[in-house]
Amino acid sequence: MQWDERIGRRVKLRDLHIVLAVTQAGSMGKAAARLGVSQPVVSKALAGLEHTLGVRLFDRTKEGVEPTAYGRALLKCGTAVFDELRRGVKDLEFLADPTAGELRIGTTNAQAAGIVSAVVDRLSRRHPRVIFHVTEAEPLSLRHILSERQVELVLGALFEPNGDEEFDVEILFRERMVVLAGKNSRWSDRSRIALSELVDEPWVLGPDRLNRFHTTAFHASGLSPPEATVVSLSLTLRNSLLATGRYLTMLPGSMFLLGGKHLPLKVLPVKIAVPSWPIAILTVKNRTVSPVARLFIDCARDIASGLGERVESLPTVSATRGAR
Repeated sequence: MQWDERIGRRVKLRDLHIVLAVTQAGSMGKAAARLGVSQPVVSKALAGLEHTLGVRLFDRTKEGVEPTAYGRALLKCGTAVFDELRRGVKDLEFLADPTAGELRIGTTNAQAAGIVSAVVDRLSRRHPRVIFHVTEAEPLSLRHILSERQVELVLGALFEPNGDEEFDVEILFRERMVVLAGKNSRWSDRSRIALSELVDEPWVLGPDRLNRFHTTAFHASGLSPPEATVVSLSLTLRNSLLATGRYLTMLPGSMFLLGGKHLPLKVLPVKIAVPSWPIAILTVKNRTVSPVARLFIDCARDIASGLGERVESLPTVSATRGAR
């Protein structure tokens, strides 16, 4: 009997489901309870699967069970199988009713407040029954959740080249930072501001690991970066504090253009020597995206068209054009 025939006849989806349940539960007893079956049923299924594959999938301990290297490999396969099945069912639902569907998106908080919100708003007007699940995380974490199939696509900053060949990457536009203040700020009526003038101002910034552009801008001007008065990832908090007129921040220009124009904020004419960087859509290589994801990507392309030029035209000089 050929290997593919043996797998096709003896390895069932139910077996993979049990492997996933046992791994998540950490014991056969707990997995059986979750699945609504007896523990002997789970044990028999795993024993049969190990016999069929000819490898040990779990190490048994007093505390429970842990997947072996073979078990982890099968777990990754099983996760992909069930992900594809879920996506296939959603595709069928969408084909039956093109106005409905579901999409899981990964993005950064800045892009969530900018281009992602713009795309979601436009698509939801055209397809009001589509449901969007948006997960916010840092760029490296976004790659992880995309690899684990927790989201179907990622829209975010591409700070590092895609050297792992795991993802297809489509660059939408180039982003850059701007300095923002409240419209009632004492800086809002100035036509030109030197970065050195802002050193002693109260700044609202993200955690240190996310402040590379803030640090680069001040160092490029021969200045020591000021300490943040408020440190937070919350854009809601930043916007509320900026609106008081007392605080300053640095944020991506597209976020202001697409999601911040309705807020009492203003881009300050501050020359900052910070290079631009690409904003891209990442999908898993060799995996056909769902119809809803295709709608999202097409809409994102449309909104991103010319966005890089609009960001570049904001009253700030970036390193790509040369600080003067």
